[in-house]
Amino acid sequence: MRPMLRLPIAAAAAVLLVAAAPADSPVGVREPDGYWQGALHGYTPKTLAGATVVDAAQVARLIEEHKPVLLDVSEVDRKPAGLPPGGLWFPVHRNIPGSTWLPGAGDGDLDAAAQDALKARVADLTGGDLERPIVTYCHPDCWGSWNLGKRLVTLGYRKVHWFPQGIDGWQDGHDTAVSRPDPSWAARPKATAGQ
Repeated sequence: MRPMLRLPIAAAAAVLLVAAAPADSPVGVREPDGYWQGALHGYTPKTLAGATVVDAAQVARLIEEHKPVLLDVSEVDRKPAGLPPGGLWFPVHRNIPGSTWLPGAGDGDLDAAAQDALKARVADLTGGDLERPIVTYCHPDCWGSWNLGKRLVTLGYRKVHWFPQGIDGWQDGHDTAVSRPDPSWAARPKATAGQ
């Protein structure tokens, strides 16, 4: 009987290993059907249907040749929990120069008001041109930029580029700039609790 027990246990272990496999493993991570609803930081797919996956050299070339809209969806740094009252807290956010920082725009479950605000802001940034190249990014292993890229493809943008290496991959060989959240995005109506 023992040999028969080993097969189901081995099969279950193989399933768990495949489910937990990193993106650079032979198995990889599959694209979800919709937007990613889980934690924003974790292994991401190597692909984004309808978009082009780019590396830092390709982003630099896009910037030089096509002046894309650069959308950073990195989250805002949170004040450390152990910081004493009155303690100094001066977070500095850096991104690719010329980027528009839209913290939270990569959430998988944006409410209707946030979706409308995002649609309007991107239309403004692109001049309503669905052919204007757009690059989405945040940090490595960040679903936020993947979600935003998917959302833009769904909105009809035809030259969406997803930069999964994000700011970390960019700053390895390029300058960065200090940035603040986009004022139009920050001023959007927020959903209230219970909506």
